[in-house]
Amino acid sequence: MQKIITTIILLAVATPAHAMHISEGILPFNWAALWFAVAVPFVALGVKRLNALAKDDLSFKPLVGLMAAVVFIISCMPVPVPTAGTCSHPCGTGVAAILVGPFVSILITAVALLIQALFLSHGGLTTWGADIVSMGVVGSFAGWFAFRGLRMAGASLGVAGFAAGLMTDWATYFTTSVELASGIRGDAPFWPLFWKILIAFIPTQLPLGILEGAMTAGMVVLLYKKRPDLLVKMRVLKAEEVAA
Repeated sequence: MQKIITTIILLAVATPAHAMHISEGILPFNWAALWFAVAVPFVALGVKRLNALAKDDLSFKPLVGLMAAVVFIISCMPVPVPTAGTCSHPCGTGVAAILVGPFVSILITAVALLIQALFLSHGGLTTWGADIVSMGVVGSFAGWFAFRGLRMAGASLGVAGFAAGLMTDWATYFTTSVELASGIRGDAPFWPLFWKILIAFIPTQLPLGILEGAMTAGMVVLLYKKRPDLLVKMRVLKAEEVAA
C-alpha cells in the first residue's frame, strides 16, 4: 500500500520532461526553416575550412574528431529548466573554437547535435538549425572573439580561456532565449516573453557558465603544460611564446 501511495504522489508531482537544447516541435515551421537557412552557410564554410586545413596537415581531422567527442560529451550534461521548455547544459564549443577555429567548431557542433537528436532524443531534427545557430555559430564565435581579444590585450591563457568558456555558454543561452521567444510568442509582444525565458535560465546557467569557463581554462592550461606543440600547431600560441 505504501508503495502504491508513493507512486501516485510521484506521478502527481512529476513535471514534463524537456529534451536538451530546444525541444522537438516547439518552433513553428517558418521559424525552424529560418534558423536552418541561417545555419547552412556556416556549416558549409566549416566543411570548406576543415578540408583546407586537412590538406596541409593529415593529423588535423583526427584532432577534429577528438574535439567532436569532447563537445558531444560536455553538451550531454542537461539540467532541466521546465519553465523555459528546454534544458541548461555546458556547451564545449568554446574550447573547440579556441583549438580548431570557429567555423570548424560550428561543423563539430552540427554533428554532435545531429547524433544527440537522432539517438538520444536531445533536441530535435526540426530545431536542429536553431540549435546549431545558438550553440554552434553564436557560441563558437563568442568564445573565439573573447579568447583572441583578451590574448591580444595581454591576458594569460587561463584568463582568456575562462572568458571564452563563460561567453560561449552565456551567449548560447541568450540566443536560445531569442529563438524561443520569437518562435512561440504568437501575437504576444516579444520582449516580455524574451526576458521571462532568459530569467528562467539564470538559476542554472549562471553557475554553469562559470563552471564552463573554469573547465575551458583548465583544458587550455593543461594543453600548454603537457603539449604546447599542439597549441603552436593550432595557431593558438606562437613558437616564441612557448620558448619563453
